[in-house]
Amino acid sequence: MRKVRAVWRLTRAIVHTLHGALVVHGQFRFLNQEQRWQKVQWWGEKQLRMLGVKLVVEGTPRPGAKLLVANHISWLDIMAMHAVLPARFISKSEVASWPVVGALVTAGSTLYLQRGRARDAMRVLGLVADALRAGDTVAVFPEGTTSDGTGLLPFHANMLQSAIDAQAPVQPVALRYRDSSNAVSPAVAYVGDTSLGQSLWWIACADGLEVKVSFLPARHVAHPERRVLAAALRADIAQALGMEAQASSGHAT
Repeated sequence: MRKVRAVWRLTRAIVHTLHGALVVHGQFRFLNQEQRWQKVQWWGEKQLRMLGVKLVVEGTPRPGAKLLVANHISWLDIMAMHAVLPARFISKSEVASWPVVGALVTAGSTLYLQRGRARDAMRVLGLVADALRAGDTVAVFPEGTTSDGTGLLPFHANMLQSAIDAQAPVQPVALRYRDSSNAVSPAVAYVGDTSLGQSLWWIACADGLEVKVSFLPARHVAHPERRVLAAALRADIAQALGMEAQASSGHAT
C-alpha cells in the first residue's frame, strides 16, 4: 500500500512540475514581478502537498530587503521556503540547463554561480548586494552543502559579506523535517551518495512528513565582522532546533 501511495504522489508531483513549466513558458512574459512571485509561491506550496509534505510556519519574515540564512538538509528546502515567501536563491550554473526544472528554478529569479571560479564568486557577491539594495530578499545556505538534519555543519562566512556591504538585515531561518513519530526524518536528508531519484522515492514513501520553517529574530544593519556574524547565526539556528552546533554528515551540492 505504501508503494502504491508513493507512486501516486510521484505521479502527481511530475504532473505539477510539467504544469509549472507550462505556466513559466506560457504566462510569465505577461505577468509583472509580483504576479510571478505569486505563481512561484503557489507552485512550491502545492508541490509539497503533492509529495505528502505538511508545511508548518513559525515566526514572521521581516518585511523589506533581507538576507535569509538557513540550514540545509535537502533540495526540498528551497521549495519549502518559496511556499512561504518570495526569495532569490543562489544555485550552481548547471541547474539552468536542466530539462523542465531549470526553467522553474530560473523563474524564481535565481542567481547562478559557476563553482570553482573565485572571480565568479565575487561577481555573485556583488549581485547579491545589488539585489539587497534594490529591496529584494535573497536566501543562502552557508553550510555550503546538505546535512542529515541531526546537526549543523560549519557556516561559511563569505556570502554574509553581501549583507554587510549592503547594510541589509540578516534573518536566520531554521528548517526541520519530522516524521509521524515527531522524530527527525531520515527520508529527507540528501546526503552522501543519495541520488535525486532515491531521495524522491524516500520522501514519497514517508508517513506524516512535516517541514517546519521557523523565522527567527533578524540581526540588523550594524553587523559585526562576517565570521562573528556567521557564528552568531549558526548559534541562533542551533538553539531554535534544540541541538548543539555540532558537525553532521553532508552531501556535496
